Amino acid sequence: MSEYTPTVTGTGARASIQRFGGYLAGMIMPNIGAFIAWGLITALFIPTGWLPNKEFAVLVDPIVKVLLPVLIGYTGGRMVHGQRGAVVGAVATMGVVAGAESPMFLGAMIIGPLTAYLLKLFDGLVADRVKAGFEMLVDNFSAGIIGGAMALVGLKAIGPVVAAITDVASDAVAWLIGNNLLPLASVVIEPAKVLFLNNAINHGVMGPLGVAQAAETGKSILFMLESNPGPGLGLLLAFMFFGPRALRPSTPAAIIIQFFGGIHEIYFPYVLMKPRLILAVIAGGATGVLVFLVTGAGLVATPSPGSIFAFLAVTPRGGWFGTLAGVLAATVVSFAVASALLGFGRGKDETEETPEEAPEETAEKSPTAPTVKEA
Repeated sequence: MSEYTPTVTGTGARASIQRFGGYLAGMIMPNIGAFIAWGLITALFIPTGWLPNKEFAVLVDPIVKVLLPVLIGYTGGRMVHGQRGAVVGAVATMGVVAGAESPMFLGAMIIGPLTAYLLKLFDGLVADRVKAGFEMLVDNFSAGIIGGAMALVGLKAIGPVVAAITDVASDAVAWLIGNNLLPLASVVIEPAKVLFLNNAINHGVMGPLGVAQAAETGKSILFMLESNPGPGLGLLLAFMFFGPRALRPSTPAAIIIQFFGGIHEIYFPYVLMKPRLILAVIAGGATGVLVFLVTGAGLVATPSPGSIFAFLAVTPRGGWFGTLAGVLAATVVSFAVASALLGFGRGKDETEETPEEAPEETAEKSPTAPTVKEA
């Protein structure tokens, strides 16, 4: 766990899941500044942005496809084995990045810590066995060999596995759409988004299907399934009011970037920190889709990026009510469910000590204090 994420206490399956989610979030949170920088550049300079500029827009793809995954792999490696782990994590991440068509955030989360762990095992094996004067030589070559080897593994194994996972998620969404089960598509879309597969689903599945539908009817609801900013907004609002106190100050900026800038990736770490909150965004997403269906809403093109402004910009004349109603319903439901899962702020902050620890520490400090049993 890092200084950016609350420490999870306790045992059991729930604590283990939270701890794992917090570990994943710990790879993202230190790099939020880079995500915001990319989000601002994207929102401003892409062809559908506020200030379209081809010269500046060339930064978008290299940042999201190379820089951000490498930063994630670097941070994950550092969490496992310090600076040496960070270096090999970054090197290995280049293996999954090279040749990938979509951003390899998930691949970076896997290969960065894994490579650092392998280096940590090697360092443990050779500790106190290297002759004096050869320490730097062994350290440098071991990091280079392990990092380079894992880059090849990432290119030939981990990268294709992540691509296959993306294809499975995309196929599942396409099947739900083909069987007229649109609200249930959120069960697949929202978890896939949190694993940073959102662009693959939106542009790989929703875009082509939506274009075909829009060509026939003039609009398509498929453009609205993944890009609805409502579920993320509701989640962030719940965090702002009821989340861990250490994280509440970070949410206003995240809300601006997500809802007005359309960069949904900004809220994914908040879900990873508390994986049960995936239920909130699923409920919000499904509610939004249902409202879109009932009101006959649809868009004429993919809103890119998925901000409320982009949503309204590609809404056909006379269709703003359905669009806004779906976004609002998704926000309200996501906020309500997330707030309940966060205990409406009444639950004990996970950064504090557990109830069992406090009386014991008091007893140790004061010889006359009653023990837990006596109390």
